[in-house]
Amino acid sequence: MKQGKFITIEGGEGAGKTTLIEQLVRRCEQLGQEVVATREPGGIPIAEAIRAVILNRDHTAMDARTEALLYAAARRQHLAEKVLPAIARGAIVLCDRFVDSSLAYQGHARGLGFDEVWDINRFAIEDCMPDLTLYLDIEPEAGLSRIHADAGREVNRLDLEGLSFHRRVREGFRLAAERFPDRIVTLDASESPERIADAAWARLETRLSH
Repeated sequence: MKQGKFITIEGGEGAGKTTLIEQLVRRCEQLGQEVVATREPGGIPIAEAIRAVILNRDHTAMDARTEALLYAAARRQHLAEKVLPAIARGAIVLCDRFVDSSLAYQGHARGLGFDEVWDINRFAIEDCMPDLTLYLDIEPEAGLSRIHADAGREVNRLDLEGLSFHRRVREGFRLAAERFPDRIVTLDASESPERIADAAWARLETRLSH
C-alpha cells in the first residue's frame, strides 16, 4: 500500500488556515485521494479535552511551561491515535497546526527558547515530521482584525494576548521557516483565498508526486 503524506498548515491568528484546508480537501478528493483534515490541539477526544483546558479564557494563570507540556501531550495522543494510522493506510493528512506552532508560540513568543520546546516535542513526536508545512504569513494586525470581524468564531485565551505577543509569534514562525527551509513554504496570507489555494496546491502536488 502506498504510504500517505503528512501536510501541516501553520500561521498566526486569523491567517486563514481553516479556509485553505477546506480548499485543499476538495482538491484532494477530486483526485480520488483519501484525505483526513484535523487540527491541533484536538482532533480526537483526549486532545480536544486538553484543548479545552489550554484555550479556556479563565485560565490566564497558566504557566508557560505548563502550556508547552499540554500542547506536546495533546500532540502525542493525536499523532498516535489519528495521524499515524491515517498515513499508514495511504491517506493525505492535512493538519491545522503542529510542532512549528509550539516553537513560535511557546518557544519564541513565551520566551521558553526554541531548543527547549523542540526537545519537549521531539520526545512527543518521535521524529515524525511533516512532509510539507505551508506557513501562512500575515501582519498580526490584519489577522486579528479578521478574527474580530468574524462573529461566529470562538475567542480563546490566545486571542486575548496583546499585539506585541502576536508580533513575536510571527517572528517565531519566520525563525522556524529559516531553520527548516526544505520543509516550510511561506505563503502570503494577505492574498485572496483563491490565489493562496493555487500556490499551496502547486507545492502540495509536487510533494504528492514523490
